[in-house]
Parts: sequence; structure tokens; C-alpha cells
Amino acid sequence: MKVLLAGGGTAGHINPALAIAGFIKKMRPDTEFLFIGNKDGMEQRLVTQAGYPIESIVISGFHRGLTPKDAVENVRTVRRTITSSAEARRIIKEFKPDICVGTGGYVSGPVIRAAARLGIPCVIHEQNAYPGVTNKLLSRRVNKVMLAVEAAKPYFPKADVVVTGNPVRGEILTADKAESRKALGLDRRPVVLSFGGSLGADKINRAVADLVARSGKDGRYQHIHAYGKYGDWFPALVEEKGAVLSEAPNLDIRPYIDNMPTCMAAADLVICRAGAITLSEIQAMGKPAILIPSPNVAENHQYHNAMALVNAGAAELIEESDLTGELLMQKADEMLQSPEHLAEISENSRKMAITNANERIYSVIKKVLAQS
Repeated sequence: MKVLLAGGGTAGHINPALAIAGFIKKMRPDTEFLFIGNKDGMEQRLVTQAGYPIESIVISGFHRGLTPKDAVENVRTVRRTITSSAEARRIIKEFKPDICVGTGGYVSGPVIRAAARLGIPCVIHEQNAYPGVTNKLLSRRVNKVMLAVEAAKPYFPKADVVVTGNPVRGEILTADKAESRKALGLDRRPVVLSFGGSLGADKINRAVADLVARSGKDGRYQHIHAYGKYGDWFPALVEEKGAVLSEAPNLDIRPYIDNMPTCMAAADLVICRAGAITLSEIQAMGKPAILIPSPNVAENHQYHNAMALVNAGAAELIEESDLTGELLMQKADEMLQSPEHLAEISENSRKMAITNANERIYSVIKKVLAQS
């Protein structure tokens, strides 16, 4: 079997494609894979690191502004759309896939369109509660649209849809809280885990600094925080607020979290953005969370992702425009000092989890292939 996968731009589009490929490989070791990604996208690094071959096209999105610079970029996008479609068609003809899988991002548009025109079975996977433009446009051309959550269904009124959930890493499903706390050297005090993404989120870092500094002074909570690539000023800010990091063993402050399954399993409360894959992992572990959606994403989809949990009583929400250190501390204290409330949120979150998404997606792919 030959499987072509297209998706990129952000880890939220790339990691689901890698998870799908990994599960298919597990079930059908003889499967041949090829990824198509944007030439300068992070998929080039992530897909190569995972051991899969990848071909490149050049594609970009339209700018919504009205400045001369926006106009120039939009002309380039039109040209790239034409050339990328031709390149995608060439790659597809050479690879001769049995099925094409799109996971979103600009790059999946020309690839899935070209494959559908060539009569190749196609499926797409939408990770968010509020779908991206690319997947909405592709939905009428593909054999099946796979959704992470029920809330996305109304946006695909004329498509053949099925809810599969988001693929979740196996380590997330098997990580144990007690063992994780032991591995991290944590005691019985509440554990807060916070992060704003690999680059770091400025407003989250500044608000979390107040919570971290207070815990550094009074030892109330144990706190793991990742400040990201552009947040290297964070430790100094915490110390300016009165905490001495070298004398606070209850604080684990670092640029990145490479052992996320362990850290998340150990946590009593998670403070983070509302990316689709992160939320799926939170649900799988049943973790109470304070969600701070990024306002700087397409279609404000993180807000819609977050509200799917909030409406189910599975998380609390603070919009970035309202975020302050004082409000974050108040919200964290309210949750951590009410074990009954934490348990209720945890249960509601776990009820939303779809832990067999990989199996569901593989089943859809097999069914589409059989029907074709």
C-alpha cells in the first residue's frame, strides 16, 4: 500500500499526520509513505526526524490587509497556487499513491485537489472545533472528512463526515501520575504545569511569573513552566518579583518541556494555550486546565477549541485580553483549593477524550480504500 500525506505549517497539522503514518506502519509494516510539505515549513525537520521521505512545494496563504505589501504578497500567492498545483500533480503521478491523507495547512490544498482530480481516494482530518479554510474548501472533493470533535460538524454540511478524535501519543495514554511525580522528584503539594508553546507566549509568561514568584517565596505549589525560545528573560523577571530560583526546589523553570507526558501526568492543573492536539492530550489524561487561547491564529480557532471544553465543564477560560497575574493566581487558587471542583472538571474532561483515534482513522482509511 502507498500512502501520501500532506499537512504543514504548524506542529498541530504535522504531528497528526505523523501519528497517522505511525499507526498505519504498525498495522501494515509494508506500507510505503511519502509526505508533501511546504519548502520552508517546520514539516521538513519533523518529518525527516521521524524517518519519512518528504517532497516540497511552495505555497502561502492570502493576506487580508489592504496595504501595498499585502497586495504584492497576494499576487505571489496566486502564482504559487498555480505552480504548487503543477508540482503536486507531478509528485502524485510519480509516487502513484493508493490514498491521500490531508491534515490541514496551506500545503494540503493543492495536494488534495490534485489527487482528487486524478481520481485517487482522499480523506482529510480536521483537528479543530472551528475548521480551517483549507479543509472547508476541500471537504466537497474528498471521500471522507474526519473530525476531532462533534462541534465541527455544522461547518461541513455537504460532506461525508465522521468523528474520529485527534491522534494522541501512546505515552500520553500510559503515563502514571505517581510514577511521574517520583521521576520528577515531586512531593504531595499541588503541581502546576504551564507553557505557551515552543516559541513562548509573552503574555502567558508575564502572568505566570507572578504565580511562579509567589510559589518561590511561600512554597505553596510546585510549578513546572516552559518559557519558550523567546522567553529567556523569564527567570530574571521571576527573581525581580522576589523569588530566588536557586533556593526554590519546588520550581522547575526551563525553555522547553521535552518530557511532556511525564510532566502532564504529574500535574494537578495545566495552564496553556488551546491548540487542538494539546487539548486532546489534556482530555486523554483528564487534566483540569486554565486555557488561554491565542488570539493570533487563523479564524480564532483556539477560542472555539477552548469553548468546546468550557461548555462541557471540562476547563476554565481566560481570554488573553483579560489575562493578568492577579487573575491567573485567583483562578488557580480557586481550582486547586477545591478538590471536589478539580475532580468534577477532571471527570468531564476525561469524558470528552477519544483515546482510540488512531484506530478510528485507520478504519476510515481501510473503508475508503475498500469502497474505491
